[in-house]
Formats: sequence, structure tokens, C-alpha cells
Amino acid sequence: MSSQSKFWRHSDGALPNTLAFSYIVVAHVSGIALLALGNPLTWVGGTLLVAHSLIVAAYMIHDLSHMAIFRSRKVTLAVAEALSWFCGGAYAPIGRIVRMHMRHHVDRADLALFDPRVFLKTVPDWFRRLVYALEWCYVPAVELIMHYQVVARPFLKEEFASERSRVIFVGLTRGAFFVLLFMLSPWALLGYAVAYMIFLTELFIADAYAHAYEFFLVSDANEKVSREGRGDDDYDLHHTYSNLISVRYPWLNLLNLNFGYHSVHHDSPSVPWYRLPEVHRQTYPADAPQVLPYSELWHSFHANRVKRIEALDAGSISEGPHRADEFLGVHGVSFLTVV
Repeated sequence: MSSQSKFWRHSDGALPNTLAFSYIVVAHVSGIALLALGNPLTWVGGTLLVAHSLIVAAYMIHDLSHMAIFRSRKVTLAVAEALSWFCGGAYAPIGRIVRMHMRHHVDRADLALFDPRVFLKTVPDWFRRLVYALEWCYVPAVELIMHYQVVARPFLKEEFASERSRVIFVGLTRGAFFVLLFMLSPWALLGYAVAYMIFLTELFIADAYAHAYEFFLVSDANEKVSREGRGDDDYDLHHTYSNLISVRYPWLNLLNLNFGYHSVHHDSPSVPWYRLPEVHRQTYPADAPQVLPYSELWHSFHANRVKRIEALDAGSISEGPHRADEFLGVHGVSFLTVV
């Protein structure tokens, strides 16, 4: 076995994974440099580059969670932890992020330690109205709540008190990063904030429309849930969707590291991101009901942006034109924030 084969999980993984990791660094640094120039055109370009570097990093964490990148679990967790900090998700330990995502696959359900719908019933009315107003304006307020609750939980629940030092350390280092951005240019910090909103929105679309699973609120990552009615592959087949950025131009799906090929990912979770398009072509025809491209989701994303905030389920998918109009999508199921 070659040294490369010993390092990478798959023998053909060296080139695509090296390119992906390199892109994250180059796009992020280049994006920040463009933001700092303060020119409107370069600011827009820099914002998009920073947002995309975060998106690619998040989906590399997803592949790392499935041990699809490196052979070594130690290396896998170390790189995933670093990328989690990069994406603003390291307030929760990477082990719990991985565990909750594996539960998603095994239990064929969306599980989370926090339910934003329950939370919104407890907040002052002005705050609830603010969330609705922001979501109407396409600001991912609910996803921001999902991120910030991970930060707050160790200080609110004694069973998570052991994570307080982690949250303080991550908060201080992230804060120092933001101060450096501001010192570089206030425009850089503003651009980063906008990029992060784009990042959260893309993760929301990709996760919210990938399944019509049942949602379970659990108290810890190991709490068992009923698998009644969800115990076989047939259930997964009919409740998982390949929400592709484009069917006609498959290369566009690289924008989110092929995460949209979600049906074949659930069929074979260890298949790496760069192999998913080929496996999908061999498994699902273009007109398969599991193929639900963004072109069929945009109307639902727009029309249901307020309705979905406190919806109790994901809605339904019909047949024919506009089949996804009543598929609301579900908030709070991102693999980075269900923890």
C-alpha cells in the first residue's frame, strides 16, 4: 500500500481532497483581501468568496464525519475540529457533532438538542416578531438562534457545564479574529457578516429540503427514539431527496461539494463527495421522484419563508409541476447546530 493510500481513506482521494482543502484557504484569504479594499465590486466578490469558502469547509466536515477523507480517525477529528472553528461551529465538540449526524442516518430522523419552535413560544412577543420580520427579509434569524443556543447552553444547563471552557476559548479566539478583521477594514468585518448569512442560508436550503423526516427533540446525543415506521431502506428512499443545484449542469453541484446528491449519500454514506455524481447517475434517472432540483424549490423557499418558522412538519411533496410548493422545509436541522 502506497503512503498516499495509507493517508487517504480512498486511493483516488489525494487530488480532489487536496484541491478542496486548498480552495478553502485560498478563497477565504483572497476574499478577505478583496473585502479590505473597500471597492464596491471587490467587496461583493470578496463576500461571495468568503461565503463559499465557509460552505465548502462545512461540507468537508460532513465528509469527515463519515470517515470518507482520511484513514486515521485521529487526523479526521483534528481536521474536522479545525474546520468547525473556521465555520463558527466549534462551540460544540466535534465528537457530538459526528454522533448526532450518525444518529440522523441510523434513526432515519432529524434529531436535535434544541427546538427553535419551542423556544419561540417562550420569548417576548417583540423578539418573536423580530424573527418573523428578519426571515421575511431573507435574513436567517432562526439559523442564527440555532448557532447561538450552542454558545449559551453550557451556561444555562448544568449537564453541559464541562463545555464552558471550550465556549470561552472559542469565543475569545473568534472574537480576536473579528477584531483583526475590523482593524484591517470595517468593510471586511461587514463583508464577513454578510458572507456568514449567505453561508447559513445555503446550509439551511441544502439540509431543510434533503428529507421529509420526523423531528425528535432529545436531551442528549444518546437518547433513544422510536424507530417505528422508519426501520427499513424503503422509508429512507421515499423520504430523502437529491436537492441538486442543477440537473442540466452537474458541475454546478460542486458549489456545495455535491451535498445535493443526498439520496445516494444515504444509500452509501461512506462514498466521498467527488464520487457522488457518478454513483447518482448509475442509480437515479433524471426524472426520478427523489431528484428535487433547486429550480423546483425556489418558489417554496420564497413563499414559505414565514410559514415554515413554527411549522410542525416539513409539509408534503406532490407530483407534476410545482410539486414542491407545499414542501416547507424544516428549520434547525443543520448538522452543525443540532448539537
